[in-house]
Amino acid sequence: MTVTVGHDSAKTRQTLTAGGKSVAYYSIPAAQAAGLGDFARLPAALKVVLENMLRFEDGKTVTVDDIRAFGDWAKMGGQNPREIAYRPARVLMQDFTGVPAVVDLAAMRDGILGLKGSAAKINPLVPVDLVIDHSVMIDEFGTPRAFQANVDREYERNMERYVFLKWGQNAFDNFRVVPPGTGICHQVNLEYLAQTVWTDKDQHGDEVAYPDTLVGTDSHTTMVNGLAVLGWGVGGIEAEAAMLGQPVSMLIPEVVGFKLTGAMREGTTATDLVLKVVQMLRKHGVVNKFVEFYGEGLDNLPLADRATIANMAPEYGATCGFFPVDDETLRYLRQTGRDEARIALVEAYAKANGMWRGADYDPVYTSTLHLDMGEIVPAISGPKRPQDYLPLTDAKASFAKEMEATFKRPMGVEVAVKGEDYKLSSGKVVIASITSCTNTSNPYVLIGAGLVARKARALGLTRKPWVKTSLAPGSQVVSEYLNAAGLQEDLDAVGFNLVGYGCTTCIGNSGPLQPEISAAIAEGDLVATAVLSGNRNFEGRISPDVRANYLASPPLVVAYALAGDMNIDLTTEPLGTGKDGQPVYLRDIWPTNKEIADLVHATVTREAFLKKYADVFKGDPKWQGVKVTDAETYDWPATSTYIQNPPYFRGMSKTPGTIKNITGARVLALLGDMITTDHISPAGSFKPTTPAGKYLVERQVPVSEFNSYGARRGNHEVMMRGTFANIRIKNEMLDAVEGGYTKGPDGAQTSIYDAAMAYMEQGIPTVIFGGIEYGAGSSRDWAAKGTALLGVKAVIAESFERIHRSNLVGMGVIPFEFTNGDTRKSLGLKGDEVVSIEGLEGDLKPLSIVPCHITYADGTTKTIQIKCRIDTEIEIEYVEHGGVLHYVLRDLAAA
Repeated sequence: MTVTVGHDSAKTRQTLTAGGKSVAYYSIPAAQAAGLGDFARLPAALKVVLENMLRFEDGKTVTVDDIRAFGDWAKMGGQNPREIAYRPARVLMQDFTGVPAVVDLAAMRDGILGLKGSAAKINPLVPVDLVIDHSVMIDEFGTPRAFQANVDREYERNMERYVFLKWGQNAFDNFRVVPPGTGICHQVNLEYLAQTVWTDKDQHGDEVAYPDTLVGTDSHTTMVNGLAVLGWGVGGIEAEAAMLGQPVSMLIPEVVGFKLTGAMREGTTATDLVLKVVQMLRKHGVVNKFVEFYGEGLDNLPLADRATIANMAPEYGATCGFFPVDDETLRYLRQTGRDEARIALVEAYAKANGMWRGADYDPVYTSTLHLDMGEIVPAISGPKRPQDYLPLTDAKASFAKEMEATFKRPMGVEVAVKGEDYKLSSGKVVIASITSCTNTSNPYVLIGAGLVARKARALGLTRKPWVKTSLAPGSQVVSEYLNAAGLQEDLDAVGFNLVGYGCTTCIGNSGPLQPEISAAIAEGDLVATAVLSGNRNFEGRISPDVRANYLASPPLVVAYALAGDMNIDLTTEPLGTGKDGQPVYLRDIWPTNKEIADLVHATVTREAFLKKYADVFKGDPKWQGVKVTDAETYDWPATSTYIQNPPYFRGMSKTPGTIKNITGARVLALLGDMITTDHISPAGSFKPTTPAGKYLVERQVPVSEFNSYGARRGNHEVMMRGTFANIRIKNEMLDAVEGGYTKGPDGAQTSIYDAAMAYMEQGIPTVIFGGIEYGAGSSRDWAAKGTALLGVKAVIAESFERIHRSNLVGMGVIPFEFTNGDTRKSLGLKGDEVVSIEGLEGDLKPLSIVPCHITYADGTTKTIQIKCRIDTEIEIEYVEHGGVLHYVLRDLAAA
């Protein structure tokens, strides 16, 4: 691939020799010597962005003044929100978000033909890696054949999608697919794809070194920040624009410094640490900000632990959670099989460009926090949000309080499970899953979980019979070292058999519970619980049968599977009775830090990584057997219920439109605080009675083949019907009703999809009202695409999560924020109002304050001022074009 560099008016291009060869690079010290500013004490994370400005400075998209702004940032105490155009080196995708992105690219090839352009112009201009990791579901568990059975079902369910992705791999340049069964995109990225310092030929044929940077279509792309790679999650829409050569428009961020000191105590894990970090940063407020970790405590923090902290940046709300390059970075690159010349380049480059964390590393930060890791205690988070931090000592009492305050259900109701010799009651753990990228990148907690299983097995304990247990590692390397340590056999013995390599329980792919257990939960209206080593525990996400979800370290997941109940204080009460008739406590089976470290040192080897990544793109025989054509455009199968040509570009004109005022809009939904993208665009299972289910039933798809919303993201007909269809969403227009319902034009209760279609048929625009942090959670482009296809013109909320705001703009839906303390509650909104928004026509500026007129049902009116969250000039152009992809398509067609 060729990287196009700017004209470097300040002459910052230098030569660096490392690993036996010389490369060009753009020097930050040279920029300072040229008088562009004092950059010496910028945080390393911000220096990565500054280097991007130096490399792409062309006088148009990046100017010398953009570079000077970074010097002003330091002088102004860590803030200078200037708009800049940032170009990441590459794009990472997982298949849930990747399929619709490739669908859009394929649709753009059709669309550019309609504009008399060439389909060959539609190609990624930067490298794109798509890892198929979100499609495996846990249909079978607790048996030696679980992995193969789940893989077989994965191919049966998803063959249409896999044919399409393999076509895309052949049809598009700069596009690679990592086949199913390899691992989670974030772990494959951390262990193999990421290089920390990237190299490419420029348009002059010279080799240029620069920081490895990326955007990803999964919010946990930030995990690779632990390896000093600057990356964050964006919506699929924004990622597609970046793939097609559009810079990411962003403001120079504030950077919060998080100082770590001390060392972890005996009996604590990286998960305990990260849950505390999440709580602290959520309280501090870091939305739209970078977080950089520094301090002498990093000397005691293995890279796997850093990656665990970086992974959960979306949970603490930051754009990224960055760790600068240091000796531990180099050690990990070497351990995971990176080339020695590359490791030498990483060290030389980081030191030459001021990105190395040495003993004298002391940047300027916008604000700082401090945590002594010696104060960390075992903890979990739940029952609904990652920031709901609970010391393990408080977990039992907290669940009892949640039953009363949140779930409003009595304790003690017991229901017999048909055909079994046990009863269920609220608090029983029905899912215990070692899952997701957060912890399965971390050999310390995985080895720890294995040792807990070994000690429990030796004492005669196993999982409780009502607990669905699973182990879904982030990469095949995990199985390599668990088997080398002999621990997989111990995990198997207590129910944690391998179920697949991919994102499972955390994304809602937990699979069905035993039908009799599900029936008992429904009969007693019980609050069943799940304990998982993931990063997301929002309502309705894990399983439709489970209301309370807790995040925990893998060793604690094993412990809760053994106990089977949240109504037990694991710190003082026995988990069960051993084979000798004596009670077994958590302290009896918890390994020492030395036991864990010794096994990690012995089994997590460079050879294991080299072996498992030797042929990563080849895939198993099933993947190799997927046959596709070499056609330039995709032949959309009319009968496919997985892949359909979306309507975005049909009948598109060669010129853009203008932004119009919104007149006479009706309210489609009135929503509360922390409405997540899970609420807006569900990823889990759905029933035949839902609009999406009815659509599939009408096409003769049996319920057993519904798969999940996430797997069907390539079909806009399913996803439109699934938008706002989460079983736990609460539309405040309706009293005591859960699920995707609203009032239609006739005032009667109906599904949000049906109401939206009725309003569109009548030519009536709609708006959504929301509360605080609207759109929190995963970077789901369908949360914005579905909103747009339902005819919603505006979302008015108290605040937005970063990615979802950007996605709405990218789909031509305008986000607005209340001002002057107004909220949906203070305004007395009921959902039967008529809304008009003015001030959008003519010369609209970013972040304008505009009038919104609300006409109530009784005829009274009120005018409020709202802030238009189109944040930058380029975003105004996107909305004028109808969305960012329309903007890119017209640009490419005209080229």
